[in-house]
Amino acid sequence: MEEQQAEGEQEYEFGAGILHVWRRQLKLFRERLGMDRAELGALTGYSASTIASFEQGRRIPPPRFIDQADEVLDAGGVLKAGKEDVARAQYPAFFRDAAKLEAEAVELHVYANQAVPGLLQTAEYARAVFTNWRPLLDEETVEQRVAARLARQEIFCRTPLPTISFVIEESVLRRPLGGWGVMRGQLEQILLHGHRRNVEIQAMPVEREEHAGLAGPFTLIETKEGRRIAYVEAQQDSRLYTARKPVREIEEQYGLLRAQALTPRESLALIEKLLGET
Repeated sequence: MEEQQAEGEQEYEFGAGILHVWRRQLKLFRERLGMDRAELGALTGYSASTIASFEQGRRIPPPRFIDQADEVLDAGGVLKAGKEDVARAQYPAFFRDAAKLEAEAVELHVYANQAVPGLLQTAEYARAVFTNWRPLLDEETVEQRVAARLARQEIFCRTPLPTISFVIEESVLRRPLGGWGVMRGQLEQILLHGHRRNVEIQAMPVEREEHAGLAGPFTLIETKEGRRIAYVEAQQDSRLYTARKPVREIEEQYGLLRAQALTPRESLALIEKLLGET
């Protein structure tokens, strides 16, 4: 276990180091042209304060900004070359490979029993999640993690649309993480996504005598090449399974969970009821 923790820490330091080098390059290219942050922001569609956040590591620059900055600052492809590494650096080390697969998936199926799945979270709910993280995260890291979590939600607008489903424990939907005001906004967002044509959301009632998901949360991923992968969460030792046997076992588990849960229509009705109670 100690060796696994040390490896995870090294991966985190590597990701943070990549981000540190990239933001220094951004600042150097800007200063080389005698351009202040406001000027760069005006040319790329961002405020001076946002440019400062990119350079100081408080926010992760989106791919569109990196492409624009490389061109505007005449960086010759240097800033673009680090785009993929910058994108990966915004996630904890244990989630980086899963995040890349998720972004390119044609199908995603998620079982959640601890908190609302990241793909469905509002900024306020995500901030509450990371504020409650132990060991405590500093404010800069919390904001970076929130921005990264929201960036993952671009998958809902991707073309072609992926097929996405969720099974969420009713207890998660009733837990007012961050307060009832935050939870109300979160339930409204779940309802919004639940009405998308390519998304199905199911709630697992508390009063179920049979339950196939007692081993914990997971995500099933199908890639555009037809590969099927399972991402299983277990604290910071989460892992990806690619071998057919463990993936098939988790697929069977998810099938049972969907059969045991409320239907999508019943689930949305439950969420509407919970909204009426808040």
